[in-house]
This record gives sequence, structure tokens and C-alpha cells, in this order.
Amino acid sequence: MAAGRVTMVDIARHAGVSKSTVSLVLQGSPLVKAETREKVSAAIDALGYVYNRGAANLRRARTNIVGMVINDLANPFFAELAVGIERVFQAAGFIPLMANTQENPARQAEVLKSMREHDIAGLIVCPARGTRGEDLASLAKAGMPVVTAMRKLAGTRLPSVAPNNVRGARRATEHLIRLGHRKIAFVGGYADMIAQNERCGGYLSALESAGIAADPSLVVEGAPNRETGHMAVARLIATGATAALCFNDVVAFGVMDGLAERRLRAGVDFGLIGFDDVREARFTSPPLTTVGVDSQGLGERAAHTVLRMIHGDTRAEDHVGDVSLIIRESCGAAEGGKP
Repeated sequence: MAAGRVTMVDIARHAGVSKSTVSLVLQGSPLVKAETREKVSAAIDALGYVYNRGAANLRRARTNIVGMVINDLANPFFAELAVGIERVFQAAGFIPLMANTQENPARQAEVLKSMREHDIAGLIVCPARGTRGEDLASLAKAGMPVVTAMRKLAGTRLPSVAPNNVRGARRATEHLIRLGHRKIAFVGGYADMIAQNERCGGYLSALESAGIAADPSLVVEGAPNRETGHMAVARLIATGATAALCFNDVVAFGVMDGLAERRLRAGVDFGLIGFDDVREARFTSPPLTTVGVDSQGLGERAAHTVLRMIHGDTRAEDHVGDVSLIIRESCGAAEGGKP
């Protein structure tokens, strides 16, 4: 076989793999196992194949830039998520372009328009509150690989990566019930957010299973930030709540602030659980009991999904990450105890 006429099909046949696998090896993708990579490399050497990278880039007709659109980088959880995303993209030879929308759909629309004009290769979006399915579906229809992270959009088939919100909230609420609490609040998030629906749904499910009637006054909606938690304390005290599950750790930090202003302490005067397990959670006073979510792992999963889509995988599916209850002092149980 003449070296100049060797094709990727020839390499695939010689190595006993698919043409797409050969393509991934040539592009340096981390998605290929080391054993398979060695097999393809041996076939390339044996047949004398020369990879024309310039022509390949022209055929792809896209840059090696990928977009990361984050809804709230002020929240340490999303900063940790972004670290995981960036790590995978850089290892795969892609340049991540990141933007913070600050939960503003108008700002998000501007960012998406700009990224599309730069002909990015793929996109991960943590949708801002109020994002419509069609806002991102139109990008997918135009051929751009799009994955949503943390917030799945109703009415779209875009693959999403998120933790098991229902299970996490249910386990946290069940733990508070086992500690003897009956007036348990849920604090933070808005009812039009899918993540809030899921987490509040897990909370309500646990109450129902325990025979505890749900009290609408104990569900406190608000932006998922520290201010909401801080302001909620007055209402929690007024309703007689003895414990709370918060939408996220940042809201729980705000509840701690509000309790401290009233000379009350989480874990002693009030049971408190957060959600996400950001790094700061273990260093608060007292350390925060929380639902553990592998933020960087979810980010890595989202990035790998986009890479597979960039390389032609049309079978990308949703991923629901596992969660765990991490018991520290703020709930009133001994740190490291079993849920």
C-alpha cells in the first residue's frame, strides 16, 4: 500500500477499531484508552500514515475554543464546577472561554450571541433563571454541541449534568426528622427553578413519609444567596421552626449569620443543613452539615459530554450525579455521624 494513499479507514481496519476512534487518537483526545491508543499508533507507524492537521481543522470548520457560560460565579459551588470543566478542556487541547451571566437572561443572550459569532466548538451552560428552552435549542439545531449543567431546561432534549437533588434533599430532611425536629423549613430558591422544585420536592416527600403535614409558611423563597438566608431567620423564628434545609450552602451561611446576630447557634439552638458541600462549609463555625455534591466531578462530566458530541457522538444523555449527606455540627449531631 502506498504511504501517500493510506486513509483513516485503512488505519481503523489494521488496528481493529472504528474510524471515529482513529480520529480521536489523531486529535489527541483523552477519551481513548491507553491500550487502544497504542494499537492505533502502531497501525499508523506500520502503514506510514501522515496526518494532515491543517486539512482536518478546515474540515471541522470550527475553532478549538469552547464556551463556559456560568450563571453565578460569586457562588463558590459554580467556581468549583468551572474548575472541573476547565481541567478537562485544557487536557483535550481546547481553550475554554468563560462568561458569568449573574443570573441575567439578557446578559446570557448577549454572551451566547458573541460566542456563536466566534464559532466555538461546543458549549456548556449553567442557565440563568428565566432561560427558555428555545434559547439554547436553537444553538443545538444549528449544529453546536450544547450541554446544560446543574439546571435542566424543560422542553428540550439537550443533555444535562446535575446532582440527584431529590435524593439529597430527602436524606437531609430525614436526618433532621430523626434528630427530633418536626417544624422544618426549606429556605432559598424560587419555585420556577427546576433545581428548587427537585430539592423542595425531596424535602416535602420526607415530611410526608414521616406523617408530618407540610406547612407553606415554612417554605421561604428567595434568591439562592447569603442575603436570603440572613433575612429568612426572622421568619423562621416567627413560625417556630426548629431546623431548616437550605437550597444551597451559601443560603445556609446567611442563616448562620442571622442566627448569630440573635445570639443563637446552629447545632445548639437550631438545626441547619446546606446543599453542595463547598469548601467553606467545613470551616464555618460551627462546621456546616450539608448534602455533598461532587462539583468538580460534575464539571468534568459535562466537559467530557461536550467533547464526545464535538467528535460526533449523537447519543449524549443526561447524567444524574450521586450525593451524600455529610454530617457536621450545624445539624446538632456529632460530626462524622451516620445519616
